[in-house]
Amino acid sequence: MIHSAHRELIEAFLDNEEPLSQTRASHYQLLRTVTGRELQEEEISRVCDFIDERHDCADFAVHGLLRLLYQFANAVGSELTARVRATVLAFKYWPDEPGLDSLCTWTENHTILYASAAYLAGQLFPDEVFTNAGHTGCEKMAIARPRIVRWLDLRFRTGFSEWLSNVYYDEDLVALLSLVDFCGDEELVQRATMVTDLMLLDVALNSFQGFFAGSHGRSYEDQNKRASGDSVAAAARLFFGVPAGAVPGGAFLPRRSLSAPSAALTTRYRLPRVLQAVAHDPAPLLNRQRMGIEIEDAERFGLGFRSLEDGVLLFALEAYLHPRTAALTLRMMEAFDWWQNSFLKDIGDSRRLLETLQRLGLLRFGMRLLEKDVCRNIRGAPNLITYRTPHYMLSSAADHRAGYGGDQHHIWQATLGPDAVCFTAHPAKREGPTPNYWAGEGTLPRVTQVKNVLISVYRINTMPGPYVTHRLLFTHAWLPRDAFDEIIERDGWVLARKGDGYLALRSRNAYHWQTEEGPDKDREMIAPGKTNVWICELGSREESGSFDQFVAAVCAAPLRFRGTRVDYTSPSQGHLQFGWRGPFRRDGQMVPLRDFPRYDNDYAQAPYPADLVRVRRGDDWLALDWNKVEREASGFTKADS
Repeated sequence: MIHSAHRELIEAFLDNEEPLSQTRASHYQLLRTVTGRELQEEEISRVCDFIDERHDCADFAVHGLLRLLYQFANAVGSELTARVRATVLAFKYWPDEPGLDSLCTWTENHTILYASAAYLAGQLFPDEVFTNAGHTGCEKMAIARPRIVRWLDLRFRTGFSEWLSNVYYDEDLVALLSLVDFCGDEELVQRATMVTDLMLLDVALNSFQGFFAGSHGRSYEDQNKRASGDSVAAAARLFFGVPAGAVPGGAFLPRRSLSAPSAALTTRYRLPRVLQAVAHDPAPLLNRQRMGIEIEDAERFGLGFRSLEDGVLLFALEAYLHPRTAALTLRMMEAFDWWQNSFLKDIGDSRRLLETLQRLGLLRFGMRLLEKDVCRNIRGAPNLITYRTPHYMLSSAADHRAGYGGDQHHIWQATLGPDAVCFTAHPAKREGPTPNYWAGEGTLPRVTQVKNVLISVYRINTMPGPYVTHRLLFTHAWLPRDAFDEIIERDGWVLARKGDGYLALRSRNAYHWQTEEGPDKDREMIAPGKTNVWICELGSREESGSFDQFVAAVCAAPLRFRGTRVDYTSPSQGHLQFGWRGPFRRDGQMVPLRDFPRYDNDYAQAPYPADLVRVRRGDDWLALDWNKVEREASGFTKADS
């Protein structure tokens, strides 16, 4: 049975003609069974082939098979059941199990997907021998449980390294809902439920018109350029319903969503009513929160630099060649047969150099010299700011690792509609894997934000590196003219209107529009120079008057650049002073950009790290006590079926 409110959306998922990848096909096949459509067994068989061949992201697909066996076993014929069972028993569930492959098993989302799949598969077949590793199901559960507990503990207390990811929260939700729905260990169920609550709180606090837009720890070009590319929006709509101002219909229903079927089919997760209220609240919201951990603080959170188990969790933070982790990484490469893994090719290609440095006792020193490049994957503990009104949202990671290389970081974004978004970046290279032209950063900027105003300062690091040596000596902005209702260029400013929301963007350096034919034509602003300062200010009819009044106020605002320093007297936020170095000052007063709480907004305040999180809006509330494993709420959203 499914929630009656979900049926129309599920039908829309199934009628969508967007092709399904093998990682998602098994999940969407399950939706067919609850709408009276026939299960396409040949599709499930192809998914089994995909998993058996150990293609990357096979763990995504395994969770579809596990939900099939747990929740829909009666809908499957005996022959297909045997096929699925054989695949589940033969799968590789952790990097220490046999098999040479190029699976990515270690990033934050993959670690919980693999660990939870191992536990649930073992629970399903407790006395069977899993043919790849030789464990019984009971042994597999015993091995996987501590991994699940450690992952959940870090996520609750410190948040996500892949912060606010509009890609990887989608995958995390699948693993969490599998645990909630099928795990027989009630402590694990409760902890997974509580982490799901906080993940959905993150989504509620950082979404605009139903899209999980803003700063992201990991994101890709399509999701960066269009809020409507968000992979989380479909599941969020199933949980929260339709938010005020949301666009209708198919924009919320991309079949790239992995978690939407799990959100539609969950039998045990109940959304606390207060989270829906937060998601739908039209009042202006200022949210500050801290996510993740710094590698230098790893021991504070029980992570050492010697054991392979700790190493996998450090890899989940993508701390591959940090000076403190490099020696452990070399041990892991050997122990797990990773030297030929395509995802670790850069490390594999440097094997001789790394091993020579280690033999000479210079490995840590060498990694320190190259840290800004070889540690570009690390996301650390960003201090995040989101300011949202009914007409726009502005989000950023404040003063985050400025000058380091970036990988899939999306540091700031202004959002005024599904495709009406704006952000700036330093492109790492023209094409290829991330970091590239529109995903990630060559050199991360130094950013500050005060409510609706943001300043982003760039100083491109051209030091040669084994990963990226920067040859593109410019910064650029994504500002799609065709997604806005009106665009004006005046006095160095580009000013845009979407409905009753306004945006002003200014580059210190002279800019030009991309005019070559292609998807970036009239959507990309290019500003040459190794250093630059970009300013973004948002407004609305309600706050700023007419668009003409907003344009006049911004263009008349005192503004002075001195190298990488800027003095800007914002029409809305007063005198702002910021630069590549030094404090951020507003009207002469220093504004802190570090050491934010876990949550700090009108609904939730919790210290970092958090053991207790309370959320309240009006009469609705939620209390999560991690140490006592207690979850209490004033009520839950209605779940008619």
